[in-house]
Amino acid sequence: MPAVLFPALTFVLLSLPAAELARRDVLELGYADFDYLATEHETMLVKFYAPWCGHCKKLAPEFDKAATKLKGIVQLAKVDCTTNTEICGHFGVSGYPTLKIFRNGRDSAPYDGPRTADGIYHYMKKQSGPDSVHLKTDEDLLAFISHFDASIVGVFSGEQSSRMAEFLKAAGLLREQFRFAHVTDLKLGEKYGADTESVLLFRPPRLANKFEDGVVIFSDYLTIGSLRRFIRDHIYGMCPHMTLANKDQLRVRDLLTVYYDLDYQHNARGSNYWRNRAMKVASKYVGRGLTFSVANKKDFLNELEDDFGLSVTDGGELPIVTIKTKLGHKYTMREEFTRDSLSLERFLDKYFAGHLKRYIKSEPIPEKNSGVVKVVVAESFEDIVNDPQKDVLIEFYSPFCPHCKKLEPVYRELADTLYADPHVVIAKMNAVDNDIPLGYDIQGYPTIYFLPAGRKDEPIRYEGGREVKEFLKFLKEHATRSLMLSRSKDEL
Repeated sequence: MPAVLFPALTFVLLSLPAAELARRDVLELGYADFDYLATEHETMLVKFYAPWCGHCKKLAPEFDKAATKLKGIVQLAKVDCTTNTEICGHFGVSGYPTLKIFRNGRDSAPYDGPRTADGIYHYMKKQSGPDSVHLKTDEDLLAFISHFDASIVGVFSGEQSSRMAEFLKAAGLLREQFRFAHVTDLKLGEKYGADTESVLLFRPPRLANKFEDGVVIFSDYLTIGSLRRFIRDHIYGMCPHMTLANKDQLRVRDLLTVYYDLDYQHNARGSNYWRNRAMKVASKYVGRGLTFSVANKKDFLNELEDDFGLSVTDGGELPIVTIKTKLGHKYTMREEFTRDSLSLERFLDKYFAGHLKRYIKSEPIPEKNSGVVKVVVAESFEDIVNDPQKDVLIEFYSPFCPHCKKLEPVYRELADTLYADPHVVIAKMNAVDNDIPLGYDIQGYPTIYFLPAGRKDEPIRYEGGREVKEFLKFLKEHATRSLMLSRSKDEL
């Protein structure tokens, strides 16, 4: 078996007749020498698989279709890990199928995209080309920064610049999130304020405004970490356009969003009308810990209705304003957003003064709650679950979940067994129709947590079996007092 070359491990095509190879859009790869693959394919998506793997068989036709659509753009290849165990082990393949993106023969990044032909095509099309585009003229630079998204451009003195080498490494790691380019002529950066080697962050031209600069210059010591922090802190500006694609990046902070009929593709001027009014207010609250954004109301209709309890109509002309903090607290502006923006200022003054009432999505508190399993809603969570004197086991469920329905009689029997214990509460909460407090990771139903008395900030996730004896064993181990077991009829 040929020796494996490190750090860049490569492959060669297995022996195939020339005619059959020509018909194949997915390359079947095995061991090989580095030089061949490194010079042959700039970008390659490699599928590591096992012939017996059911998920691999399901992916295969989609992968093949994507390879045909990507022919001439990105090469797709596959490696059979049952016959190439050493190479699969080297790349840390522990499950099948595993997909990885290679650039010039080197393992660049895991593939985290869709598993359909169209999804693979669109994802990998974005991966084609260099990590950073080399711009050589003023026209090249202007064309690159005249884009819907922000642009990061490194300005360097020449190809041998050590800062440029570090910039290219960062571009390779961050290319999925941002657009990168570089120039090797300092004169090209002078008109944008760069008189030495530096990095220029160009905000999208459609978001140009009088409240902030459209270009931000980074001239500090350049490392992958420092560049990443610079981009993170400046990419969005004072009032970014929130979309379905970037909402998760923006919501790591306390965020005010102005929703309206925003459409930069067809009505940039109209879209900036309300954004400029929001920015006028935002400029007065800089440094107060609140990020501002604008968004297309139609993109977030369901969220506005489900998460904020707002009745939204497509025909409404005036913006809707909400605040959602990183702790999950939600506020809505009930007053109309006036053109002079004074209503928005009054809303913010009340917010910072702590005079706004939070919006909590909650079912009504039950008038009677005498069953052995206590019903919890968002409005009663604090009183029941966070009661400092009680040990509480709470099930988060969905009314539509078959596993929850299967658990119900067991859960009731558990509650019946502990009904006489005044220090233990067995509870349940509809997680679909009620806001879940921060600190609970609900990825599926049912999800069960235990909150010990006196330590409500340390919820313990229940991972045990679904039988009464298993629940009791868990409670005996974690309860703050000895359990009092009994039997009683359910009181409804």
